[in-house]
Amino acid sequence: MITQRTHACTGGAPLRTRALPFVLLLFLVTVLDAQAQQPTRIARIGFLSPSSSSDSGGPILLETFRQRLGELGYVEGRTLIIETRWADGHYERLPGLAAELVRLKVDVIVAVAVPAIKAAKDATTTIPIVMASVVDPVETGLVTSLARPGGNVTGLSSTATALVGKQLELLKEISPKASRVGALWNPTNRGNTAQLREAELAAKTLGIQLHPVEARRPTDLDGAFATMAKQRAEAIIVLVDVMLSEQRPRVAALAAQARLPAVYGLSEHAEAGGLVSYSANRPELFRRAASYVDKILKGATPADLPIEQPTRFELIVNLRTAKALAITIPPSVVVRADRVIQ
Repeated sequence: MITQRTHACTGGAPLRTRALPFVLLLFLVTVLDAQAQQPTRIARIGFLSPSSSSDSGGPILLETFRQRLGELGYVEGRTLIIETRWADGHYERLPGLAAELVRLKVDVIVAVAVPAIKAAKDATTTIPIVMASVVDPVETGLVTSLARPGGNVTGLSSTATALVGKQLELLKEISPKASRVGALWNPTNRGNTAQLREAELAAKTLGIQLHPVEARRPTDLDGAFATMAKQRAEAIIVLVDVMLSEQRPRVAALAAQARLPAVYGLSEHAEAGGLVSYSANRPELFRRAASYVDKILKGATPADLPIEQPTRFELIVNLRTAKALAITIPPSVVVRADRVIQ
């Protein structure tokens, strides 16, 4: 009897063994079916810019940002929604637009330039903020340090302030006899204050008399150039500002009308008829901003993500403008150019 019971027990084991794969398969199908029924989480990104959606510069950079997110696996409309807010050059609108994005409970806010980043920072202390491009995040008080930004803000610096000295050196190389240089800037942009301070320091080193001229809004541009004419400016540096960038064809036209060699801190100016620009590669900054967003969506904390600085810079020379101004760009400058506009 004992033998029979033992035989019965050992004889039943193969039956249970054969049933095990079926049970596992049934469990796996149940789990996969449950996962299939669960909706895919959609990440919601806020994009805040002081520029205009009708201006080519901002939308092109936004498209670069979108493309990089696509490369990282996000599909707009399925796993990603981007809420865009444009201030159309009116900085006073930015706080309200930032508040809208906060009310939408976006997962991350991507902000462009100091005025937009400050508006976003004032609107929330909890939603992560990625700076797509900012002149000097420490100098402007947006973060405590580049290595450990702290708080809810991180992202990319364009190092525009540090490049001002190089831009003035280029201007001096192009117009060696120029000793009186106008500096076109927007005092409503906190980032311009840091740039102007750097310009004044560099001007002293180069033996240049710098004459700052304000332009707070587009309607100020004619008066600004009239002021430079009264000050007998022989050249001009245009600081990095969204309003001035949006008005770049007009700024270039006014500089040409005044016969002033000009250097700019954004490549868009040279592309729009400006003489020379020297700046960080902005499309690359926006691609890197997308990578920051990806890291944050996957759990990274903004306070622990160091601020990145650009590694690629662009010198653009517009020889067409030089010809119109009857200016000969030194071969030493042309040969260093990353792009030459004929």
